Amino acid sequence: MDAAKERWLAEMTRRVVRKVLAEHASTGDPGRVPGAAWLKVPQSPEPGKAVTAEAACLLADNGRLLRGYIDLGVARLGFCPEACRTPPDLAGFVDHTLLKPEATEAQIVRLCQEAAEHYFAAVCVNPMWVTRCVALLGSTNVAVCTVVGFPLGANETEIKAMETRRAVQQGATEIDMVIKVGALKSGDLRAVYEDIVAVRRESFGLACLKVIIEAALLTDAEKVAACTLCRDAGADYVKTSTGFARGGATVADVRLMRRVVGQQVGVKAAGGIKDRAAAEAMIAAGANRIGASAGVKIVGDPVSVDAVS
Repeated sequence: MDAAKERWLAEMTRRVVRKVLAEHASTGDPGRVPGAAWLKVPQSPEPGKAVTAEAACLLADNGRLLRGYIDLGVARLGFCPEACRTPPDLAGFVDHTLLKPEATEAQIVRLCQEAAEHYFAAVCVNPMWVTRCVALLGSTNVAVCTVVGFPLGANETEIKAMETRRAVQQGATEIDMVIKVGALKSGDLRAVYEDIVAVRRESFGLACLKVIIEAALLTDAEKVAACTLCRDAGADYVKTSTGFARGGATVADVRLMRRVVGQQVGVKAAGGIKDRAAAEAMIAAGANRIGASAGVKIVGDPVSVDAVS
């Protein structure tokens, strides 16, 4: 490993450990410490008492912990507790999304303002906007998500890995990648699996990985195969759609995807979700993240009678 990459990895290690310890100190809830299973930080009943000698060793590790795992071939470091949680309100499910190629800087700024105002889970933007969004949202709890191999999934694996590495270096904490749809439909499951693993490794345990299977282009059998590969390759979420294909999320697809991945992997519904009723239907089917450009409208719609009964 070259010196520059080693310095970067050391800094990323320090950043994630500090984040976890800070969140623990602020919540005071030992049972909900993000990343605790990975970090093995001893749990203290008193808020603010989590910085122990063991945690200090992690901070002084200079990246050896992560580097050792990666060198051994580990593809998943379990950094994304969000994948299995249920947000307290609808806004917490929403990835506020703007992926149009013609999106302007002013529109991206507005997207971030809306996300912070409504407490959305994340903004989802094209890679060229990651640095801007990180700067705008750095003092909030809104994550910055970007896309890899988007929207076709047909990039070479090495390019997807490079995109991921760059996005994480710029501060993205969530990655939405597109599978090699053509490889899946050709029956080349190994290529699909290795593609996901390559992106998982490049996130170095610092970014949630959501894998888009583009369900509208697949048979049910192919959807099952895609979700199984995503789960086994270490994805944190499976995601229905890019929003650029001939169809978006359906309740039936979300229900099927949840059945395949179980409760240990998240399901993100995206594509064509325009109002609260549609979002609530996806959540009822098993989604725990909603990708939508209509986030403000979704949370502003009246609560349905069924949702409160």
